[in-house]
Amino acid sequence: MLSPAAYNVLRRQGTEMPYSSPLDMNFRKGVYSCAGCDTALFSSDAKYDSHTGWPSFWKPLPHAVATRTDTSEMMIRTEVLCSGCGGHLGHVFTDGPKPTGLRYCMNGVAMRFKAA
Repeated sequence: MLSPAAYNVLRRQGTEMPYSSPLDMNFRKGVYSCAGCDTALFSSDAKYDSHTGWPSFWKPLPHAVATRTDTSEMMIRTEVLCSGCGGHLGHVFTDGPKPTGLRYCMNGVAMRFKAA
């Protein structure tokens, strides 16, 4: 069962407050999975501190996420969705580190961490 905060993000495209997730500064080895369906999304090997207040990654695991254009909030962004359940995870931006140059800016409440 999802918490109300996780439901708001995953099913209603909400956003958690920056710096509110303990996953933001979690740098242990492991895998980040969808809180809605347990699909493995990101490896800790691709995580970095973007200084934005949200857990950030430079690439997802293969076939883990889908994207679509998001025109809410009077801007155009690329929304990131779980490939398993279609839940909203966050957005991807082009200001990330090498080698991809991408920043997958995820809501921590939408994910669970499983230590390796």
